[in-house]
Amino acid sequence: MKRTVEPKVLYFGTPVVLISSRNPDGSTNLAPMSSAWWLGYTAMLGMATSSQTVKNLVERPELVLNLVAPDMVAALDRIALLTGSEEMSDAKRGRGYRYEPDKFTAGGLTRETTSTAGLDGVEESPINLEGRVEAIHEIGGAGSHLCALEMKVERVRVHEDLLMSNDRYIDPLRWDPLIMKFTEYFAGGAPAYPSSLARGWQMPPMAAVGSGG
Repeated sequence: MKRTVEPKVLYFGTPVVLISSRNPDGSTNLAPMSSAWWLGYTAMLGMATSSQTVKNLVERPELVLNLVAPDMVAALDRIALLTGSEEMSDAKRGRGYRYEPDKFTAGGLTRETTSTAGLDGVEESPINLEGRVEAIHEIGGAGSHLCALEMKVERVRVHEDLLMSNDRYIDPLRWDPLIMKFTEYFAGGAPAYPSSLARGWQMPPMAAVGSGG
């Protein structure tokens, strides 16, 4: 039997990505997000309009998507509740967010020079997608403060261990993306790490596997 419900979030499972964008002072802002999908060489990215990343991309559309592997989850969680904007809503502050201009250092991540407008990529990321935002679409209606950013991917860099014999193909058995489901981290179908974001959203704890709940 199915029940009609109104879930708090609808994150059914999407890859986690770290977005590099350029701040007004030329430095690189690094932001985790988990509403991304691809079609051809176009990426669609769902974000809140109040985020520093969106503010940056409205003015400076170049960006790098740093895809996240499971072994990066601890570093990712260290910056999950950090923001590059000194201004934030009461709701965001209430979830535990705080301002941090240098998320590379906070997360223990290494800067990597890219060809995109002097942006720093993440060296630990096995896949980096460089490009620019072609359009920004408002979504969710008036007052939602949400948008979908349409990115044109112009350069793809992949760790050679993930490539098949033909460099045009990434091995789906070797590439295991970190996934976020309902604010929780998953890798290979199993929980990967305690999520600060889940605590910030006051999500109920997951039942232990095999508990029969």
